[in-house]
Formats: sequence, C-alpha cells, structure tokens
Amino acid sequence: MLSPARTKYRKAFKGRIHGRATSGNSLNFGSYGLKALSPARLSSRQIESARRAITRHMKRTGRIWLCIFPDVPVSVKPAEVRQGKGKGNPEWWACRVKPGRIMFEVDGISRQIAREAFTLAAAKLPIRTKMVARPGLTD
Repeated sequence: MLSPARTKYRKAFKGRIHGRATSGNSLNFGSYGLKALSPARLSSRQIESARRAITRHMKRTGRIWLCIFPDVPVSVKPAEVRQGKGKGNPEWWACRVKPGRIMFEVDGISRQIAREAFTLAAAKLPIRTKMVARPGLTD
C-alpha cells in the first residue's frame, strides 16, 4: 500500500472537501485519464486496487501514472470504547480527491482498452468517474 515515508504531524483533522480541483485537472502525461466527478476520501487500498485492475487489463502494455497519493492519516478509535480519552491511533492513509481531479493516466494503448480498464478501476472506487482523452486524439 502507498503511504508517506514521514509526516510533520502524526494525526490530522478530518477536514472537508470543498469546491472543484484547480490543479491536477488536466492530462499531463498520458493520452487517457480517469477523472473524479464527486468529492471523496480514497484509501490507499482503494487506489492500489484500482491500479491493479488497470494494469491487469492492459496486460503490461503501455504505461500508467498515478496522479494521487494517500498522505492524510485517518485515525480510528477501537470498538466499544467510551468517548473521550483523546483521539484514536492512525489506522490507514487516505487521499482527499476533489471533483475534476485526474487520478490515473495511461498511454500506449487503444481507446477501447483504456475505456475497459477505467471501467474496471471505477468499480473499485467509491466515487463517480469518467474517462477523458487528450484533445485532438484520433484512434
């Protein structure tokens, strides 16, 4: 799973995901991308699961880029513990994704294979997504 090597603080506030993505909302590396349409907190497990689905469908041809990284620690209190006594321990890592954010990019494959791969990946994610292509791209 993805996680940062070190962070400035061990625990983070929950925060809210407001507005649309202003950076990372256009294709930078690949010809096709998977864009988020709704805000969410994606876990490192969900990101890795989607990445594996894309890689397996591409059958190791082409290239894939991950454009998101889980850098927010999510703390959880144990079950059946009374309220108070401080915040729980960090359990997993998450990435806050705003609508419009490109999460994955691929290149070196056909539009049909990219669409199928992104459909499989979208099934692993808890948000609505759509496939985007570089403008002027003909297949």
